[in-house]
Amino acid sequence: MFVIMAFDKPDSTALRLENRNDHVAYVLAQDTVKTAGPFVSDDGETMLGTLLLLDVDTREAAQAFVDNDPYHKAGLFEAVEIRRWNHLIGGLDDPNS
Repeated sequence: MFVIMAFDKPDSTALRLENRNDHVAYVLAQDTVKTAGPFVSDDGETMLGTLLLLDVDTREAAQAFVDNDPYHKAGLFEAVEIRRWNHLIGGLDDPNS
């Protein structure tokens, strides 16, 4: 598994909102996404970035996911980190189900 942590460019709320529907549709269409959600400011309202947990075998597959993400294509992200991750404790239940 790989974790993707993508951090928005400063003052990019409008760009995020313009591309949000396409991004969410893209994420929901991928069976490799195990959990996902935005980083938010301390007020819990302002989205600042994205965290995704992908069940893929290679860094190249994780990078391909990022490269095809509508947020990435729109130039939203200031920085993206991709890290291999081992699931050890806890479940990954969908809070929307």
